[in-house]
Amino acid sequence: MQKWSITPTQPLRIAFVLFDQFSNLCLANCLEPLRAANGFAKHQIFDWSFHTPDGQPVQSSSGLPILPNGAAADCPPCDYIFILASYGHLALDTAAHRRALRQLATRGTVLIGLDTGPWLMAAAGLLHGRRATLHWDVLNDFSEKFLTTDALRHRVVWDGTRVTCAGAMSAFDLTRDLIQRHLGMAMALDVDALFLRDDPTAPTPRRYDTARPTSVQRAIALMHENIESPLPLTTISDKIACPPKTLARRFDKTMGASPGTVYRHIRLTHARHLVETTGLSIYEIALRCGYDSPAALTRAYKSRFGQPPRVTRSP
Repeated sequence: MQKWSITPTQPLRIAFVLFDQFSNLCLANCLEPLRAANGFAKHQIFDWSFHTPDGQPVQSSSGLPILPNGAAADCPPCDYIFILASYGHLALDTAAHRRALRQLATRGTVLIGLDTGPWLMAAAGLLHGRRATLHWDVLNDFSEKFLTTDALRHRVVWDGTRVTCAGAMSAFDLTRDLIQRHLGMAMALDVDALFLRDDPTAPTPRRYDTARPTSVQRAIALMHENIESPLPLTTISDKIACPPKTLARRFDKTMGASPGTVYRHIRLTHARHLVETTGLSIYEIALRCGYDSPAALTRAYKSRFGQPPRVTRSP
């Protein structure tokens, strides 16, 4: 059963080890959700640093230069270490890089390979007997070369302390999953809404083995589409052809919260977005978020965020 909200006891430490010609889209799809989660939480939950194999600057495949915090050998103990390589992975498979990756494996609780990073991990012996994926363009070559690794054509594969990811777009899936695991479904829902606001089916719990939207996903999509004039939960149940009690059970199992709690969360997240990014009056924001009066919005807002909207808006 999923948890609706989780409060970490201390910041989660992450290191990104970047190889030359890495995909900056892949990196951004990891960093931006983490940055957003920190922003929503109003404090540093995820703390990250950048490293390269030798501590020297590298360039992304699009020419973006990165000045690292240090060499991979200087990487401190971490909760997660991301290994990001993209183009030219065969040339990057050197004895020195293999040694560096084996050393890193002793410093991170979980080692995550992105794009063609899993190739370098496998070459260093770090995926022996594991299930793994990587960019699908090189998946067949990978499966032929590393016979002790079970190569899967998946977007993301979790296998104990090894996680592998197929590329840039699946990097968002992976990072969103990390946010959900450590902060709960409420934060994951906020991150979904921020980055996929225009897609009515996007703010949903993601299951990589599910092709069709679930009843919970369809209900959440309706909630996002009807913030200004909230639908009764019975109407939502009717629209998705799912009995209210069944829908409530599914929400509790999938989200760790009731449909009403999730709906209020979505509306208040939108209210905070309007408070922080617009000059609309509290009265107008209340109307746009389905509250009858500024007082009703203020009470709900303060209950969730610990302060009234006018304080949030104050510089």
